[in-house]
Parts: sequence; C-alpha cells; structure tokens
Amino acid sequence: MKVIYWSRTRKPHIEFALGIEYRPLESVLTESDFVVITVAATPETRHLINEERLRLMKKTAYLVNVARGDIVDTNALVKALREGWIAGAALDVFEEEPLPNTHELTRFDNVVLTPHIGSATYETRERMAEVAVRNLINILMGKRPLYLANPEVLSIRPLQALI
Repeated sequence: MKVIYWSRTRKPHIEFALGIEYRPLESVLTESDFVVITVAATPETRHLINEERLRLMKKTAYLVNVARGDIVDTNALVKALREGWIAGAALDVFEEEPLPNTHELTRFDNVVLTPHIGSATYETRERMAEVAVRNLINILMGKRPLYLANPEVLSIRPLQALI
C-alpha cells in the first residue's frame, strides 16, 4: 500500500525508514482512501477536520480517528456522512465522551464506533504498566519520571519533596 502523511513537522528520517511520502494536508485528504487521524490535541488541531476539509475527501474515502475527539468537528462529520461526501468513518474518540447511545453517529450503517479503547491491546497495556512502574521507581529514586507532561511542576515541587 502507498502511505502518505501530513504532520506539522516533516520527518524525513521516518519517510526514508518506512518508505512513506510527505504531502500537504489538503493533498492527503484529496488523495487518500483512508485518512487516519493521529495528531496531538492542541488549540491548533481543534476541528482540524472540519466541513471544508471533509469536502476535500474522496466520496469513496473513510475517516478514522484514533487521536482525540475534538480534532474532528462532529457536526461537520455527521453532515458529511448524511450527505455522502465520504464513504464512512471509524471513530474511537469523540468530542463528547462517552458518546450518548442516542447520538446521530450511532444511526449510520457506514460508521464503526468503539468506546475509546483503541489502545486496549495486550502489548499496549503491558507497556503502559511498565511505564507506570518505571515512573514510580524513578520518583522513589529522586529521578525524573518518563514522559513528564508538565515539567514546570518540578520547579514548584521538586522530586525530593515527593519522597
């Protein structure tokens, strides 16, 4: 399969290693049969996939969101599905979680919905447990935890204060 991607920062080393090609976002949307969303949730990516961008997709294309719910404008997606701009969608995340079972997205035959469990594989859960244990050990040893999301907290409350 030919894989193309868009990222806010181009990654030539990954392109070479995986044999993938970088494209501007609009090109990814117009060329792809499957658009898989994996970007981080930031103020800049909120509703990244909106009505304008959904209209760029092929009528035969599928949208897959395994990132964060607010990256896709749900109202625009419902409109796209209702009016046939795209072939379907697979969503593991939603703007409103949990997604109410009465939500319009639940009524489409061409939509697959999962309750934010895309990471529920044995391998992923095992790795999550390993990271949690490593973080606990690091903190008890006065070391910085892995993947610290808010490093500024260390200036307020040093690691030594935690043990």
